[in-house]
Amino acid sequence: MTTAAPQVFSRIAGTGSYLPERVVTNDELAQTVETSDEWIAARTGIRQRHIAAEGQLTSDLALEAAKRALDAAGMTADEIELIIVGTTTPDVIFPSTATIVQAKLGIAGCPAFDVNAACSGFIYGLTVADKFIRSGSVRNALVIGAETLTRMLDWTDRTTAVLFGDGAGAVVLKADAETGILSTHMHADGAKGDLLHNPVGVSKGFLPAEDRAGVRVIMAGHEVFKHAVKALDSVVEEALEANGIDRHQIDWLIPHQANLRIIEATAKRLEMPMDHVIVTVDRHGNTSSGSVPLALDEAVRSGRVQRGQLLLLEAFGGGFTWGSALIRY
Repeated sequence: MTTAAPQVFSRIAGTGSYLPERVVTNDELAQTVETSDEWIAARTGIRQRHIAAEGQLTSDLALEAAKRALDAAGMTADEIELIIVGTTTPDVIFPSTATIVQAKLGIAGCPAFDVNAACSGFIYGLTVADKFIRSGSVRNALVIGAETLTRMLDWTDRTTAVLFGDGAGAVVLKADAETGILSTHMHADGAKGDLLHNPVGVSKGFLPAEDRAGVRVIMAGHEVFKHAVKALDSVVEEALEANGIDRHQIDWLIPHQANLRIIEATAKRLEMPMDHVIVTVDRHGNTSSGSVPLALDEAVRSGRVQRGQLLLLEAFGGGFTWGSALIRY
């Protein structure tokens, strides 16, 4: 008689985050680009964002978030068996930012790699790590979302310059027999990539050094908004249906922090009051793959998110990519 293998979950053992010291308000941006605090806040909900210091790299932000997550989990770096960094702004083309973080943590040997799914990078990374743990390949993992996205902005373009900030968030996952990540769901639609993209790359070719404006985020805002709302609604329903859970059972919605109107639209479809939605976009701006783990860490450390509660994480990013994770914290 064959006995079924016991089910294994990936439990969030610790969370951590890091934001650069420099804060840039809407009023400060208005001194260099034609905009205003009222214009930005009304359209996005953003009031300020953090900007990485000169010489401060994505791996530096990721390292600080990782240390705090390890401390919260009561673990040391040498216990980590897998490192995944979700980022679209790596330190260099290679080696990966994950291996750089690995070296800065003073460890070696475990697999370490990056995932580039733009703003969905953390959800994608969380999904990959969860598969490793469920399969028994590793017992624990460090998953980080980190960005220095302001390094690729055209600061004269008010449609994008006002949106983004820098930051990092991290979680430590541990194998658990009872609870953790219930399911994750990932999707992509490459045919719509031109609606939100950066035009520079190695194979495509670099631009002359003097043409730094070429290294920029290009976004068709209205189209992105429309597709994001539809995709997030779909992936949220997918997560609920996969687990036989009613929307009213969700304790907290922790969404990608891109735009307050998108967040509110998702909450409305879930019939979830905004006081059960974690919102940091007003203070962080859009930190791309860093936004969901940053919001999660803030919610945990503020005491709002408690053990045993049901969390729904979701994100949408360039590619297009989108995904969700239903988690019993």
